[in-house]
Amino acid sequence: MATATLDQQKNDATRLSVPVEGMSCAACATRVQKALRAAAGVAEADVNLALERAEVTLAPGADPAAVVEAVARAGYRVPETRLRLVVRGMTCAACATRVEKALRSVPGVVDASVNLPLERAEVRAPEGAVEIGELLNAVRRAGYEARLVEEEEAGAEEERKGGRGLPWTLSLAIVLTAPLVAQMVWRALGVDLHLSPWLEVLLATPVQFVSGWHFYTGSWKALKARSGNMDLLVAMGTSAAWLYSLVLVILYGDAVAGQLYFEASAVIITLVMTGKWLEERAKRSASEAIRRLMSLRPETARVVRDGREVEVSVGEVRVGDLLVLRPGERVPVDGEIVDGESEFDESLVTGESMPVARGPGQPVIAGALNGAGMVRFTATRVGKDTTLARIARLVEQAQAGKAPIQRLVDRVSGIFVPVVIVIAFFTFGGWLALGGSFEMALVAAVSVLVIACPCALGLATPMALVTGTGSAARAGILIRDIETLERAHNVDVVVFDKTGTLTEGRPEVTAVVPVEGDEAALLALAATAQSGSEHPLGRAMVRAAEERGLVIGAADSFASVVGQGVEAVVEGRPVRIGRGPFVAERASLPAELEARARELEDQACTVVWVAVEDRVLGLIALADRIREDAARAVERLHGQGVRTVMLSGDNRRAAERVAARLGIDEVRAPVRPEDKSREVERLRAQGHVVAMVGDGINDTPALAAADVGIAMGSGADAALETAGITLMRTRPTLVPAALEIAKVTRRKIWQNLFWAFIYNTSGIPLAAAGYLSPELAAAAMAASSLSVVTNSLTLRRWRPRLEEE
Repeated sequence: MATATLDQQKNDATRLSVPVEGMSCAACATRVQKALRAAAGVAEADVNLALERAEVTLAPGADPAAVVEAVARAGYRVPETRLRLVVRGMTCAACATRVEKALRSVPGVVDASVNLPLERAEVRAPEGAVEIGELLNAVRRAGYEARLVEEEEAGAEEERKGGRGLPWTLSLAIVLTAPLVAQMVWRALGVDLHLSPWLEVLLATPVQFVSGWHFYTGSWKALKARSGNMDLLVAMGTSAAWLYSLVLVILYGDAVAGQLYFEASAVIITLVMTGKWLEERAKRSASEAIRRLMSLRPETARVVRDGREVEVSVGEVRVGDLLVLRPGERVPVDGEIVDGESEFDESLVTGESMPVARGPGQPVIAGALNGAGMVRFTATRVGKDTTLARIARLVEQAQAGKAPIQRLVDRVSGIFVPVVIVIAFFTFGGWLALGGSFEMALVAAVSVLVIACPCALGLATPMALVTGTGSAARAGILIRDIETLERAHNVDVVVFDKTGTLTEGRPEVTAVVPVEGDEAALLALAATAQSGSEHPLGRAMVRAAEERGLVIGAADSFASVVGQGVEAVVEGRPVRIGRGPFVAERASLPAELEARARELEDQACTVVWVAVEDRVLGLIALADRIREDAARAVERLHGQGVRTVMLSGDNRRAAERVAARLGIDEVRAPVRPEDKSREVERLRAQGHVVAMVGDGINDTPALAAADVGIAMGSGADAALETAGITLMRTRPTLVPAALEIAKVTRRKIWQNLFWAFIYNTSGIPLAAAGYLSPELAAAAMAASSLSVVTNSLTLRRWRPRLEEE
């Protein structure tokens, strides 16, 4: 596809050239053009059908997102790209807000989201419309450093570089501040022992300008960007205390011993740095999920080339390569076993605690640990396409999102620092106006500056989100984005597709009932007619015939009628196999067999009829075993106040029998595949928030129609692309677990926001009134951020309840 270009005009209008997908004729181009010209902020628009692109002129200040939305309303699509950046130098929510504004100001950017704990930024733009350099320069102009994230290197590289320089500067601050703190303790104990004022200068100055230098550089960057951040508050407060004390020492010398505030400035810097260091460690712990996932991939792989085993880097492996995996090694890429058997530990990828046996024809996934066997397998997915890489991308995408409440918090943080500075000046002036001393006014103003840090507000949502989605990923629950999490906590109806979710999805023949003749002849005929079928019931008949050693022929022709049955020609005779009404269109159903069919359906069997020409030959009953934990899953959903519905293509009586055994509230059967999405929409129209649980392949329309799509399985392509939540294991109890982690994570977000707002709304007035010393204010400020981080980290202990308690 041709690369889109942006051309900034002299009048500040933006010329945007974007690709448009889906147009097939001139009428399409006309419709897109009309939609664009009607969009807000669009001054002119022309659409070129041959080039499949739209040339749009945006008015100054217009939002490029309007272009994308207008094309979508017309029924077409502007392909978008998501660019991910690592941003260095952010210290608080105000910093993150400033980076977002800088990125959104780049022409062509549709949206930008910055995650403070992860130090990540995600930018959405029409495909090819934005150059990486433009984004990096925008971040630099805002006062920060940025680089593009290479997906395979992101975790390890960031951990290695994160926090450089902090340990030695913090150590220096602690060593030099200790004597000043000891002096404070002596005075508190009534001991009249003071350090020399000039010794205090020598101790406090390196803390102020060496250990605390990054506060000044951060402040300068913020001021250049006409903004404010935590660095500015700390720099102003500590500088005022340090400078005031220095002036006193210069003017009065030893006479001012015990009246200085060098210990206040040094303690503030040391406490803030200690809090940030602990906070960084906690943030790395919270985002551990991605690093652990990506660390599972080995660096090398053994590939068979020209008949010899050759060790190559994982990046050199190509689809179709034959690989050798020895005992104790991790699988480097996704593949399919061609030779050998072994057990694989997939716990760190799918959350499955027990090793899984794999043999020829079965899949292996990158990151799984091989057991005692040696196997050879063919690579089916490599690099960014492996299940492991896709899981990591999903987790990153979810962690980088923002809850709606966080966007409000970001707006508050953007004006927070200037407001606090104004409050500090009014505090200083107010104390002087009311007759307070200069010293008292200064202490109160410094306390206001130090205690009012927006960090707790900025960390409240992303820390809980990072920790919650990481814990979910370790359990094999992949949450696509924050919007899914927001919707999931409100779910009041869960709709299950029966086959493959509540049941094992592998039906077996349980009874063969011929009208006349023997069972073997009827089963052999059915298996021959179904030999070309991919339907689970058809494969079950073929498998049953093979197990009995019956001769299975080849059908002359075969046609499937979705949701009804199959038509085939066997040895020149037309054969129909399927539901009673479908077969009854050509042949009469014997009354005695209908009674037998009802008995089998009462036993939760699916009954299919077999007819040749206009005569029914008999029926075959099949049953799909219910999963062991399906009943527990339904019980736990009921415990959460969630109503359950089951959709099934089986006859109603068989479906009701299964539902009764599981405790399902409502059954809809028989339902054709194309009608499942209508059932979901029906429930939503009644005002319910609906989660649809399916296998992620044939249930894709229903998954997309639901408020929350939950795909059970091993992360198939359809599941990862369509479902809001993907369960890496076919365990029904993971469904209530997914809703639970969504609710718990959201509860943590609100707890964090509550305490962050309470802290600031109560702390600032107390500081202004003189009830908090600068040292205590610094300790409280550090404690506020740490409390938010610690509260979020309690989510790491969350585990899904899969077994009976």
